[in-house]
Amino acid sequence: MSEAVNERSGVLMSVRGITKSFGSNVVLKGINMDVHAGEVVALIGGNGAGKSTLMKIIMGIYELDEGEILMHGAPVKLGKPSASLAQGIYLVPQEPLLFPNMTVLQNVLMGFHETETELRRRLQKHMEELGFTLNLQRKASTLSIAEQQLVEILRGMMREARLLILDEPTSALTFGEVQSLFKVIEDLKSKGISMIYITHRLTEVFEIATSVAIMRDGLITLSGPVQNFTKEMLIQGLLPTDVEVSDEGHRAYQPVDYKNAKPVLKVRNFSGYGFSDITFDLYPGEILGIAGVVGAGRTEMISTIFGRDKTLGGQVILDGKDITGFPTKRILQEGINFVPEDRHYHGLFKIRSISSNTTSALLSSAELGKVDMNRRHQREIAQRYVDKFRTKIVSLEDLIGSLSGGNQQKVVISRALSTHPKVVILDEPTRGIDAAARSDVYSIIRQLKEEGVAVLMVSSDIEEVVELADRAITIFQGRINGEFSHDEISQDALTSASFGIGHERLVANE
Repeated sequence: MSEAVNERSGVLMSVRGITKSFGSNVVLKGINMDVHAGEVVALIGGNGAGKSTLMKIIMGIYELDEGEILMHGAPVKLGKPSASLAQGIYLVPQEPLLFPNMTVLQNVLMGFHETETELRRRLQKHMEELGFTLNLQRKASTLSIAEQQLVEILRGMMREARLLILDEPTSALTFGEVQSLFKVIEDLKSKGISMIYITHRLTEVFEIATSVAIMRDGLITLSGPVQNFTKEMLIQGLLPTDVEVSDEGHRAYQPVDYKNAKPVLKVRNFSGYGFSDITFDLYPGEILGIAGVVGAGRTEMISTIFGRDKTLGGQVILDGKDITGFPTKRILQEGINFVPEDRHYHGLFKIRSISSNTTSALLSSAELGKVDMNRRHQREIAQRYVDKFRTKIVSLEDLIGSLSGGNQQKVVISRALSTHPKVVILDEPTRGIDAAARSDVYSIIRQLKEEGVAVLMVSSDIEEVVELADRAITIFQGRINGEFSHDEISQDALTSASFGIGHERLVANE
């Protein structure tokens, strides 16, 4: 019997009484958690609950203030990453940390001492297991978010960790890639390898986890075998004790008046890099969902509408005005704003305050160097959105980098809404946002609909499209291959069409 199997009956890692403060801000208030060999612990919690801080302590990035960590029952000191790696602990981060000017191969193999032949053999084995087909000679700077995430997963697999920490590994993966990852997780479980699986997708908890732990306000408030919980119990456990479960998901559908309304946005035979011949209408007060697998051309299409990429053909007409090929600054002025998929690369001024980030879209290019002007007005606007989104902050003047990932995303969405646009383009609007905050974002999106704002929403979360969209289109290999009325939208239908199966486009717009 292998050593790994012998260890499965015991606890691989324990954390006892872990506390951590940053100045006067107490982030962890006495964390206790066990991880058994071959167990997948789903760790869920709101933004700011302390999940990332706990994982950074386990990974040796932060030092704990009080408490202890035990491996196989023996206390260990994990004050630096090398110590955690030596204990067989590896963290796959949510936001990829690749060297952009190095190849995929160089990024994955960095830090190993075996021969390149042996490393390539191992790498090929893991890629086949995961079903990955990345070109190893590509520069990391050319990779999509999904591809960057795959490289990070490969890094962890190559190190054959006994405890693998996966921080939202499926947030940018396609359905097929998710299923490949789940298969690998099952294989790792069978070998006695443990995992802490951080996710905001509650359905994944029941698909892959053996146990679940809920963090709230620096404590693990609820934990146990996953079969002891329902989705509703997890959502209730995530919410603050003074907040009732929202009934947003059960709100009666408000139909769009397609017969009497005129489209606010017309896209006709629109082509660009990665997509071609796209035609659709978007109406005031409509949420139009755009589904499709990663790489289908969705993000390229909306980025080109927003003036970030070159138009190769067709037209974009906003309120009767041809805005095809306008630069982004003009697009903003005409009444379209955009929430990007990658908030770190496209969405944030990292060394500016929360207030400045929220209101930066209101400034002209000449004013961008004077972001501190009219600070009272900036703070009023920023505070309004902090209250609406229940964004966790200490001060509006704190740097945006001081916030958790989900709270940063709320600020990015706030900035787009601050210009009161006619059309809001949302690219993966709830990526990296927990269940409670997701409800807040859904509420804001529905409020935009009620106010007559048109919403163009790209989402890889099919459940999100089903819940929010008035109509939906699917893009497959750069072209629209399906259009669905509200009554036709379902998870099965959108998933099938996203992979080029089944439903064809209903009506070709003139």
